[in-house]
Amino acid sequence: MLLMNEKIKASEVALTGLHGEDLGIVGREAALAMAREAKADLVCTSLLSSPPPCKLVARGAAKQSAAQEKRAERVQGGAVKTKELRLTAQIEEHDYETKLRQAEKLLTSGHAVQLTVKLAGAKEGERAKALIERMLKALAQHGSRETGIQVSGKQAAVKVNPV
Repeated sequence: MLLMNEKIKASEVALTGLHGEDLGIVGREAALAMAREAKADLVCTSLLSSPPPCKLVARGAAKQSAAQEKRAERVQGGAVKTKELRLTAQIEEHDYETKLRQAEKLLTSGHAVQLTVKLAGAKEGERAKALIERMLKALAQHGSRETGIQVSGKQAAVKVNPV
């Protein structure tokens, strides 16, 4: 768990600056004021010592690195799960954007995504292929396709793996 800013309850902290310089033992309020002044976050690195060691980190960087570590742990933790997103060839723009956001979220969290487009008639095959191509282009920075676009019977599908 990441303790940041006001969540740190210790009255004093051993503070390290933005560039790794040792700032000594400082009161919690003074450390928070320094963080605000430097437009940074105050992050507690360990709860096991007294006073707890804390450091100033560029705003948002601590949460981002924690999320990356968590994602890397999840990827190392086992096989990648495949999640299916179902679409139709007659999809509205807003619904398309919602499905695109869902796919991005799944790919960035380490899941593979199976994009499936349900076909209502024989003539929708080309439209479904175009929809999947558009979605693959938009997801290029988050994942890469594992299989080609497979159009068979009542659906068109493609599997996208996270980068």
